[in-house]
Amino acid sequence: MRRGARPAVGQASVLVSVSRDALAGTLALLAACGNVNLDAGSDHPHGALPVDERNPIILNNDGARDNWQGEVALMLASSGDLRLAGIVVDATPNYPSLADNVQAWRDMVAAARASGMRNVPDPIASVAPPLVRPPSGDIDATTPNHSDGALFIIDQAARLSQPLRPVVVATGAALTDLADAYLVDHRVADEVVVVSSLGETTGTSISAGWPNGDLDVWASEIVVSRYRYVQVNTYYAQRDDVPPARAADLPANPFGTWMSGKLADIMVLHEAADQDSVYATVLPTFSLDVLTASAAGATPPAGGQAPTLTAGPAGRVWAVTRGANAAATARFWQALQDPKTFGP
Repeated sequence: MRRGARPAVGQASVLVSVSRDALAGTLALLAACGNVNLDAGSDHPHGALPVDERNPIILNNDGARDNWQGEVALMLASSGDLRLAGIVVDATPNYPSLADNVQAWRDMVAAARASGMRNVPDPIASVAPPLVRPPSGDIDATTPNHSDGALFIIDQAARLSQPLRPVVVATGAALTDLADAYLVDHRVADEVVVVSSLGETTGTSISAGWPNGDLDVWASEIVVSRYRYVQVNTYYAQRDDVPPARAADLPANPFGTWMSGKLADIMVLHEAADQDSVYATVLPTFSLDVLTASAAGATPPAGGQAPTLTAGPAGRVWAVTRGANAAATARFWQALQDPKTFGP
């Protein structure tokens, strides 16, 4: 859908209803003609989350060397198993040099292309300082950054989002660009689902804070309150993806060399790894335990604290608390060893 054809805020649900009514009428007409095998559930999400591998994906992260988010997305894009619409790169207190962050992502992309990988977009540098909460606490009174990342998200959402296939923005850092995109154009919240490796879930308490959510707590409040939001908090032992015994099994090409060169930088984590935002989206069986919540129950940040929610009836928030880690690792190696990943 082109930008000029987008609905105003609040009209997305009307469009969905109309689209579903039109689809139902078309299906009924086809069925009446006979000899038609219809799958009435084909447009339903494949797993427990509102998105799956059919949704276009934008990555949004800072550093490129402490996790496998980029590699997983690039491999699946090259093999045709996901549609990677873009890569937005920020600077954060954890990785404060935007130039270094973007260069690392460019090096990864160059290694992928040199290895025959396809559907690999160029990373986009975004100057996105933390947003400032206005004294009134009114989200819509926040001064936006108008960052390149935010404008890119708005543009791609307008181009690619469909009523039943919104764009996914899979994050592994602060939510600043997403919050900024909402401030610039509220309609983007109807066209994007945010899937974030961020925060913590303890019992029924969902905190959109450390890790990553604390990097811009006001942005976290805006995103949780305004978007459909999936928070992934399942522990994933990402260093076990390429243990020393398997380092020699990496592809003998520039992409394998790139991956080998960052093995020592892969972080040992006690919370979700950044690539979990991709796994939760594209692997329907990954999200084993999911809590739901309503953003209306969020406790807004105060004194630098991130927003928290309490699990309850389904709303616009999902928290993945347990994942199929073995299946994710198996998919990681399947992609690495799939001939489709590195050539026609």
